[in-house]
Amino acid sequence: MEMIFLLDLGPFKPDFGLFFWTTITFLIFWAMMAKYAFGPIKDALKSRNGDIQDALDQAAKAKEEMENLKSENEKILAQAREERAQILKEAKETKDNIIKEARDTAKTEASRILESAQLEITSQKKAAMLEAKNMTGLMAIEIAEKVIRKDLKSDQSHSTLVDSLVSELKLN
Repeated sequence: MEMIFLLDLGPFKPDFGLFFWTTITFLIFWAMMAKYAFGPIKDALKSRNGDIQDALDQAAKAKEEMENLKSENEKILAQAREERAQILKEAKETKDNIIKEARDTAKTEASRILESAQLEITSQKKAAMLEAKNMTGLMAIEIAEKVIRKDLKSDQSHSTLVDSLVSELKLN
């Protein structure tokens, strides 16, 4: 047995007139929507799409600028490091030169002081030797004088010798 199922829609049974006017109303609705709603919606979407694209372009431009700034900062930092190294090198060279000059000056001054001291020592030594010679000569004369006086008092021949020496001295 075959069963045929019929759909009983009751009061909602589609009628050709109802179908026709519903379709016409639907098409008019869509035409009005296309004219008054879809155009502004489409324009709004295009505007939004343009705004998004502008924002993306600006973000890309900002990213590129940041990369350029980063590159420039790295160059500046490398240059600053190089300048710092140069300044430190010059400061070390200056320090070494100052130390060398101070050493040279100290050596020169020490040599001058040593030479002056040696001259002073030599001078003092000569003066001391001269004074020692003078003192030795005076002491020898005093000793000789005392010995001669003692010897001359006892002997007449010595007295004659002394007189002849004195007369010779007067002749010279």
